Amino acid sequence: MPTLFIIVPVRNEAATLPEILRRVVAAETPGYAKEIIVVDDGSTDASQNVLQELQPQYGLTLLSHEHNRGKGAAIRTGLARATGDAILVQDADLEYDPGDYPALLGALRPGVDAVYGVRTIKPFGKGYRLYVLGAKLVNGFLNLLFRTHLSDVYTCYKLIRPSALQKTRLQSNGFEIEAELTARLLQTGAVIREVPIHYYPRSFAEGKKIRAKDGLKALGTIIRCRLSKAA
Repeated sequence: MPTLFIIVPVRNEAATLPEILRRVVAAETPGYAKEIIVVDDGSTDASQNVLQELQPQYGLTLLSHEHNRGKGAAIRTGLARATGDAILVQDADLEYDPGDYPALLGALRPGVDAVYGVRTIKPFGKGYRLYVLGAKLVNGFLNLLFRTHLSDVYTCYKLIRPSALQKTRLQSNGFEIEAELTARLLQTGAVIREVPIHYYPRSFAEGKKIRAKDGLKALGTIIRCRLSKAA
């Protein structure tokens, strides 16, 4: 049976780890076995203790950074250990629903290299107006430079075949990894499909970490990728 590797980057998410990992383990992955790689990115709360307690129960592969290096660095650490037939990143908060795994996997048909889960983000409420505008700007800028029509470049849910990733050399350490990954896939001619997913955004007061500076880094990353080769 093919294997789906699920990479879970963690940075100070002790409060949500038990529930999100329970959901990941319980989620259906039709036609795929499941391997879960958790990368603790220098957490300073009780995340490491929670992971140590849950590891025997869920059979987790635990990796860690001694110091915080960023989400992109955590994803790249996980990718280095993911050797299955498909790879998916799962944020450690509760914004994304593992119940969407079957829809994502169902769209990973022959000839498709990646499937993106498209969110619906309402700009009003929880202080998201500038966040939504920034996400639309980054999305539009990438579409313009790479002549594509993707709907949600910054979605966490990117289900990717390892064969497509082998043609890329990712360098980003922060949230700009989302832009870099998409740009590099497009450069290699990867076929990307999109499916709608559920999304339950938390507020910045509740722990949302992305900031305006990350949007600027994303724009710079898109330009860098456009002017350089994928590998």
